[in-house]
Amino acid sequence: MAIRRRKCLPSPVCGEDVSLLSILRKNVGKDLSTIAMPISLNEPLNALQRMAEELEYSDLLDKAATIDDSITRLIHVSAFAVSGYAFTQYRALRKPFNPLHGETFEFVRTDKGFKFISEKVSHYPPIMACYAESPNWQFWQDTKAKTKFWGKSMEIIPSGTIHVTIPKYNDHFTFSKTTSWMRNMISGTKYLEHTGVMRIQNQTTGEACDVTFKESGLWSNGPKSEIVGVLYNAKGGKCGKIVGRWTEIIFHEIGPNQLEVIWKANPPIPDHEQYYGFSQFAVELNELTPDLVDVLPNTDTRFRPDQRLFEEGQLEKAEAEKLRVEQKQRDFRKHLEQQSKTWEPQWFKFENDEWVYKGGYWEARKNKSFEKIIDLW
Repeated sequence: MAIRRRKCLPSPVCGEDVSLLSILRKNVGKDLSTIAMPISLNEPLNALQRMAEELEYSDLLDKAATIDDSITRLIHVSAFAVSGYAFTQYRALRKPFNPLHGETFEFVRTDKGFKFISEKVSHYPPIMACYAESPNWQFWQDTKAKTKFWGKSMEIIPSGTIHVTIPKYNDHFTFSKTTSWMRNMISGTKYLEHTGVMRIQNQTTGEACDVTFKESGLWSNGPKSEIVGVLYNAKGGKCGKIVGRWTEIIFHEIGPNQLEVIWKANPPIPDHEQYYGFSQFAVELNELTPDLVDVLPNTDTRFRPDQRLFEEGQLEKAEAEKLRVEQKQRDFRKHLEQQSKTWEPQWFKFENDEWVYKGGYWEARKNKSFEKIIDLW
């Protein structure tokens, strides 16, 4: 049965009156991931769902899985790596909900041919892990980020490696995220900018693409958004280039004054400014469709009461629920400490210095055997 997905959020933006700047000024130079923030600074999505949002353009991986030439596959995987930033174009003013320890999020998209599972695997430091698969590819990562306020800008420093495999060609690509900045914190239009070099490496062939995210000028009122990717063959020689803007389009330079479009960003929803800058893909992430009600574990983000209330525009109730569930988690951690126990992630394990999917989620889902999972709410 085809799923009819919503086209809009239940409520437009709420909670616009809180001053982020006043909070940041009290915490200059600190890691902001350790600072409690009011719910009014959030968007109605979770960091676990944000990881799924990076798969909006998974069709680039499907396309790569049909191409015999390894450099052309690298071009498409590199475009996919860049496309994971496109959703941030209109999302400078809000932050995602911080998942509770043990919280999960699944995303099954039969229309796109993939399924995705993520889990918060560590509370201190906060680390999220995810795994997605389709008949054509696998994708996984663990991620954590530090954020610091430097007066006019806020710096977001991610860590963790992203993996993409294409079994048909035995390809294994790896890349890491660049540093991001929230600009114009004091005056002017706030915007997100990504800077630095992201290296997409095919560990199987030795080929690579170095994508440089260009930085805007000192007096800019928006991100430069320009990217240039230099392709390298297995011997380290330059063998091509991709160019474009992470906000909208990427080209492959196929010859003098000849450009081939590899990727174009989807347009935002109508009145996106009133709906947190979400794309249609983002609008669908927190939707609890009828087919999911009886199959999801109770740890899934879509059952999280504070986030659901916030999405519905019920700000005061959402704030009260946020305080309640966070206190419940603190009490649970204290209970574990008294018993000299620690919470073990359900679906991921720490192996070779990173969190990887250990299996079992989809089997438990099929058998409806989620009953023993922790009560987070």
